[in-house]
Amino acid sequence: MERNQLITAFAQLGMVMVHLGENKEWPGFQIGLSEQEYSDLNVLIRRQQSFNGWFIESNVRSSLLALGQSLDVSQLSEWTSKYSYSDHPKRVGIIMAGNIPLVGFHDFLCVLLSGNIAVCKLSSDDKTLLPALTDALTKFLPEVKERCEFVVGPVGKIDAVIATGSDNSTKYFEQYFGKYPHVFRGNRTSVAVISGEESSEELRKMGEDIFQYFGLGCRNVSHLIIPESFILDRFFEAIVDFGEVINHHKYANNYDYNRAVYLLNQHEILDNNFLLLKESEELFSPLSMIFYHRYKDVSEVEKYLKQHEEKIQCVVGKGHLPFGTAQCPMLNDYADGIDTMLFLNQL
Repeated sequence: MERNQLITAFAQLGMVMVHLGENKEWPGFQIGLSEQEYSDLNVLIRRQQSFNGWFIESNVRSSLLALGQSLDVSQLSEWTSKYSYSDHPKRVGIIMAGNIPLVGFHDFLCVLLSGNIAVCKLSSDDKTLLPALTDALTKFLPEVKERCEFVVGPVGKIDAVIATGSDNSTKYFEQYFGKYPHVFRGNRTSVAVISGEESSEELRKMGEDIFQYFGLGCRNVSHLIIPESFILDRFFEAIVDFGEVINHHKYANNYDYNRAVYLLNQHEILDNNFLLLKESEELFSPLSMIFYHRYKDVSEVEKYLKQHEEKIQCVVGKGHLPFGTAQCPMLNDYADGIDTMLFLNQL
């Protein structure tokens, strides 16, 4: 199986994912699936919330759309051209997280497009979407079956491992998989830098970076760095359209709990009835809460980002990623800044 065959198959899968992400009707056989097969995927998307309460339909479709849009022949070809394709496939274990839908898809893509075998250990929180997409991929390229395994229980024989989880999980990853070539990923979060010159629309787009997937992803903004003169009412006014998150019971439970805890402890917080703001230089904030701190000079911002670079996944704001794009990484936006394809090439 050659790389260009895989690229063509993934591009076909990307078309399917975009159509599903946009909640479009079956477009015909040009999509590569029958109407029934396409319908079955739609049913699975709608059922996700019964498997994981956080996986509401709109978030699953958002994930499919963001991933699918990067899966076209030109983008895949340009990205992979910098890397070799293995003639001697290695078995690469992928231990996947389950905080947002299909969070392990990019690792899966990297392993296959580097010429290796993906041995996937799925999170119990996200165990049906990737196998269903892989079934679709095998319809476009049957040989993929020989390069992909989904395991329950121990991963078995592997030559390398890519494992994603919490900081606590990485201790166990080290214990069980430390003897193999590995990439271990722990907790990270993201930051927004505000200059004070942003338009209301830019601040609204920052709301997407905060609330997409209910703030559960490592690319979700959990900390704001704002100028001393910035009036926070501007921020609250810009994000008012995201207030529907409070109608989700799991998010609302977190909001009610954090609000009660901080008030009982007499902490000063700002509250707009669906998001809590607290002034703090801490990087990680609880779900439904954003920490913020003020700066006098840009050098203070640079110092803070440098100080926390090992725990920051991405930064949005002028001079960084555009507002509203945190959850749409490019193919070469590697998690934790570690080039996954280069790691796989060195096996």
